Amino acid sequence: MEPIRIIIADDHKMVREGIRQLLELDGEIIVAAEADDGVQCMEMIKKYHPDVLLLDINMPNKNGLEVLREIKNQGICQKVLILTIHDEVEYLLRAVEIGVNGYVLKDSNSSVLKKAINTIWKGETYIQASLAPYLKLAHKKDRALNDLTRRETEVLRLLARGMFNKEIADYLAISEKTVKNHVSSIFKKINVSDRTQAAVYAIKNNYVEL
Repeated sequence: MEPIRIIIADDHKMVREGIRQLLELDGEIIVAAEADDGVQCMEMIKKYHPDVLLLDINMPNKNGLEVLREIKNQGICQKVLILTIHDEVEYLLRAVEIGVNGYVLKDSNSSVLKKAINTIWKGETYIQASLAPYLKLAHKKDRALNDLTRRETEVLRLLARGMFNKEIADYLAISEKTVKNHVSSIFKKINVSDRTQAAVYAIKNNYVEL
């Protein structure tokens, strides 16, 4: 299997070097490039097209959240994992609302970081377990969820677990087209625009346990 290619965006060189050494140790992950500010980060993304962008929040010339928003606004299909010292709920919620794929704290073990990268690379969402209560406390259960049909609720739960449409179709013994219709309806009812936001929404509203 080809190694997962990542870009590390952090304004501290020693941090980048430390992360590189940790991640490249077993050969499953390689660092394609590094960036020390937000502008350079965008340039590296467009040049190297990594599997996962490892993104710090505190950076000059565009912070991490600004980079994340620019990625989304430009329609760049880039998986983003924020790695930060910030455990404040407002940073987490802003990242989630913009559409981040994962959020991990810098004081985590290397095994947590590797798991997060692998999870995101597979198309799933990874929010560090210790941060999950913040999401649940910060959001009351939305009334829109009460409008979901029983089948839509099932689809949302499976989607939030990282399953793709075909996998959901096979699991529920329905057609893939039917799943696509359910997903489209779910997005409208809970007011999200992609699968990551839907998954985080389900987690925040206690439809899926982390």
